[in-house]
Order: sequence, then C-alpha cells, then structure tokens
Amino acid sequence: MRRGLSAFNMTAVALGLAFLYLPIAILVIYSFNASRLVTVWGGWSTRWYVALWNDEAMLEAAWTSLRIAFLSATAATILGTLAAVVLVRSGRFFGRTAFSGLVYAPLVMPEVITGLSLLLLFVAIEADRGFWTVTMAHTTVTMCFVAVIVQSRLLSFDLSLEEAAMDLGCPPLRAFLTVTLPLIFPAVAAGWMLAFTLSLDDLVLASFTTGPGATTLPIRIYSEVRLGVKPEINAVSTVMIVVVAVGIIAATLISKRGVVAR
Repeated sequence: MRRGLSAFNMTAVALGLAFLYLPIAILVIYSFNASRLVTVWGGWSTRWYVALWNDEAMLEAAWTSLRIAFLSATAATILGTLAAVVLVRSGRFFGRTAFSGLVYAPLVMPEVITGLSLLLLFVAIEADRGFWTVTMAHTTVTMCFVAVIVQSRLLSFDLSLEEAAMDLGCPPLRAFLTVTLPLIFPAVAAGWMLAFTLSLDDLVLASFTTGPGATTLPIRIYSEVRLGVKPEINAVSTVMIVVVAVGIIAATLISKRGVVAR
C-alpha cells in the first residue's frame, strides 16, 4: 500500500515539476537555436545572444527593470518589515483593523484596479509618470508580501531573547537591530527576493504607471511579441532566468551560512 502511494506521489511530483519547468527548459534550449524561426530547430548557435548584445532598446529595458526591481524590493522590505513589527508587537490599538486592511489589500485587489487607482492618483497630483512612479507602484504592491512573510516569522520569535538584551542595558532599537533582525533575516531576505521577482515580472502595473523613457522589460517583450516572437526574446529571457537563479542560490547560501555561524 505504501509503495503504491509512494509511486503515485512521485508521479504527481514529476508531472508537476515537468509542467512548471519544462517550458522554461525549452525556452533556454531554443535560445541557442540557429534558425530565425523560433519553432524550427536549426542547430546550436549563440547568434541571438550576439544580436541581443547589440539590441540597445532591449538592454535598456532590462536595465530599467533591474533598477526598478532593486529599489522597489528594498523599499518594500523596509516598509513591510516595519508593518509586520507593528502588527505583531503593538497589540490592540486604534485603527489596527484599518491599518492591517490597508497593508493586505494589494494581496486580494486585482492588479488592473490597483494600476488604474495609481494612475488616477498620479494624474491628480500631476506627477510625471516614469521610472519613479513605476517604482512606487511596485513598492505599494510588493510591500504586503514582505509583511506577510516577516509577520509569520515574528509570530514564532522568542521575545525572551530580545528582553534579555534589554535587561543587560541594550536600548530597544539596538536590541531589535542586533538580536531580532539577525534572527529573522532569512524571512526578510525571502521577502526581498519575492518582492524583487514580482517587480521584475510585473506588466499590468507598469503599463498604467510608466511614461516616456521608462519602458520595462515585460512591456518591451509584450510589445514585440504582438508582432511575432523574435529569437532575441528567448535569449533575454534566458539571461533573466540565470540572473534570478543566481540570486536565489546566493541568498540560500548566505542564509545557510548565517544559520551555521549562529
């Protein structure tokens, strides 16, 4: 009975992994396709990476996306961590329900509604739409994901460690920075990585809040895919997959090294 269950579980896991990662593997393989037709294999070649290197518009869009993702993920991590601390440590206070609702609203709000709302806000305050408006929009949406991750870690955190530091004369802020923050750092890092990935992947919010000179990579790819898939798109997608994979591996190794060091 257990063997049959185990075989069923392994088959289900294998099919699930194939469904998730087989399209990515095909995309990576076809980024080395020598043929100009993306659906016809013409042998191995790196010509499309060379073409991508000479495509200034695509590279500029990728660089813009990376900068927006880094800045918005960093801001979202700071704000989300502070929001999680308030929700966990402050107990019951006036406006807690409204505050938590505002923090978690982007989780359930359709991106189209959020993007349209931000667009109306930027138009109302006469803000020039571009790099910074996209960054603020991504920060607004990704902050809630960071708050959820960090809050789940704080709920299981042993407050006696922080209280012991304060009993020894450590101020509350210093106790948090030197005791609590290092212990919850894996959750903070996970929140940053999730915020970075969500920002890098976003198309809807950027479409509403972007302006001239701030074309992100998803917008650039979408605009070119409507006219037909070019082999350079496979190449730039592979590069972004490698960048994200390296970041995840580095964050995992740093987190494990920190746990071993403690």
